Amino acid sequence: MRHHTINYVELPAQQLEASKAFFSKVFGWSFIDYGPDYSAFVDAGLDGGFFRAPLSASAKQGSALVVLYSANLEDTLRLVEAAGGTVLQEIFSFPGGRRFHFADPSNNEFAVWSE
Repeated sequence: MRHHTINYVELPAQQLEASKAFFSKVFGWSFIDYGPDYSAFVDAGLDGGFFRAPLSASAKQGSALVVLYSANLEDTLRLVEAAGGTVLQEIFSFPGGRRFHFADPSNNEFAVWSE
């Protein structure tokens, strides 16, 4: 670990089991459960976890936006939809690439980008 770097991120999960299944299926993440109300994710690029809560994270509500990378944006979009994610913003271009936004089963907003 490096001093003063982002090391871990925690996100709420209204539907903890559904969120774990979604991220495993779409992105290949693995999970380690720490009791019934917390699950850490690994193999995600940055370590973190989901905690059971009646909350959700949305950039429009002031939450930080977690942005994932994809080598094939269209394929990832199809996987998100097939696994029950909700597309919040279709693929759009921005300086440096393209991305889309989606909500997971716990209604947390994420984005996926590609060059």
